[in-house]
Amino acid sequence: MTQNGQQGAKILLAEDDTDMRRFLVKALQNAGFDVISYDNGLSAYQRLREEPFQLLLTDIVMPEMDGIELARRAAELDPDIKIMFITGFAAVALNADSAAPKHAKVLSKPIHLRDLVNEVQKMLAA
Repeated sequence: MTQNGQQGAKILLAEDDTDMRRFLVKALQNAGFDVISYDNGLSAYQRLREEPFQLLLTDIVMPEMDGIELARRAAELDPDIKIMFITGFAAVALNADSAAPKHAKVLSKPIHLRDLVNEVQKMLAA
């Protein structure tokens, strides 16, 4: 366990694009995180109800439950969970009227893995 407690932090990833999901999981695992991934928001939400995660990393546009709804429900379950959206539609996420939790961070695709890992580390350290 490192001093900052980030090592081994549990991250729940919801991303419906299989290649993107594998790519993200690998990058985060290589950085020392414990990553559980799902290809839709509903399954991810069901997992969140079973155990706590430090960070929810989610795509916005997904089948069954979109990322904004997932994030909203995640924040209801655990007000301390950190939320990060990954999307090709940043404008959608940042819309002031959206129901997305206000403290959520948005990363736009295409994502550089180093940037992703840096942002995740920063967010978990905050």
